[in-house]
Amino acid sequence: MRPPAVAGHFYPADERNLRRALKDCFLGPLGPGSIPSPGSEGCMVAALSPHAGIMASGMGAAHVYEAILRDGLPDVYILIGPKHRHRGRDVSLCDQPFLTPLGVCPLHEGILRDLSRDHGVDNAAHAEEHCLEMQVIFLQFIDPQARIVPILMGDQSLESAEKLAESVRLACKGQRAMVIASGDMSHYVPKWKAQEDDAAVIDRMLALDVPGIYETIYSRDISACGYGPTVAAILSTRPSRAKLLKHMDSGDVFDSREVVGYASVAFYR
Repeated sequence: MRPPAVAGHFYPADERNLRRALKDCFLGPLGPGSIPSPGSEGCMVAALSPHAGIMASGMGAAHVYEAILRDGLPDVYILIGPKHRHRGRDVSLCDQPFLTPLGVCPLHEGILRDLSRDHGVDNAAHAEEHCLEMQVIFLQFIDPQARIVPILMGDQSLESAEKLAESVRLACKGQRAMVIASGDMSHYVPKWKAQEDDAAVIDRMLALDVPGIYETIYSRDISACGYGPTVAAILSTRPSRAKLLKHMDSGDVFDSREVVGYASVAFYR
């Protein structure tokens, strides 16, 4: 069992207050806290969701999970995030179910087993990492039956993303999978710069321009932390279009001279 690493810090540590905080993140046609009923379209295949503390980016993440609900719940969620502590392998799987205040989120054992043939299991790399845990609490809130496959990327190069994407695509064959990339945009820069730099990267994401994503991040020296997982999500699902659901930054919530950007993007077949 993988115990929670950031409960009580990034989000409330008790179930009642966590559920209340998650509900408050959702914005629907009836106002704050309205949760849509599950749909059945099945067109959404991937997403980019932020992973800061629930007070900072929770409203942005909720746009992703509301979109998943409206589109219809999949069979499995492939969660791909960046390693913030750079421990262990370049690509690390976790073979332990995630425990949160909302209960245990089980794994999809079959897909995990298939992926482990190409990529190693390294539970230690996941032990203190927050980026996937922040997605799990939202998944448990909208889908109590959610099964996950947790993946961390240390090497976010195009080569690494391509290799991981091919493994995910093959392992998920025959399943309706949702690939969720966990990532934040610009880190600790003035608001105007975060808006400009984030917009440039988001523009390439919406165009499904994988080389352009890398070129924009490298040429502008943008401190986004989840571009590799986002590219892996795009390459593994091969969407035909993308939609920006929300772009915000920490300055929208907290008074600060320097902000962190958050983008919520949905990808459709």
